[in-house]
Amino acid sequence: MIVYPLWHVGHQNEAGPDGATVHIDEDGVFIDEQDGDDVKLLGIYSTEEKAEERIARARLLPGFRDEPKCFVIVPHSLDDDTWEDGFVRIPYGE
Repeated sequence: MIVYPLWHVGHQNEAGPDGATVHIDEDGVFIDEQDGDDVKLLGIYSTEEKAEERIARARLLPGFRDEPKCFVIVPHSLDDDTWEDGFVRIPYGE
């Protein structure tokens, strides 16, 4: 079964020229949480159409309406591992 998680990115990064904020790049919505971007999960929907309907409603709300193109729908299979390896923590500033 495929589900449709819907994310919104509130951008605060300084990844562009002269420290400008990047919203969209050649790959789509730019996301860099380590550089200050705030990623919010709005919901997980059974169809892409329902996720799109949620985007339309969210665009009317404070914050979301300020960045109306910064929504991301990522289709995902249920019961499918997405992180198969471990991880290493790197202390802040290293």
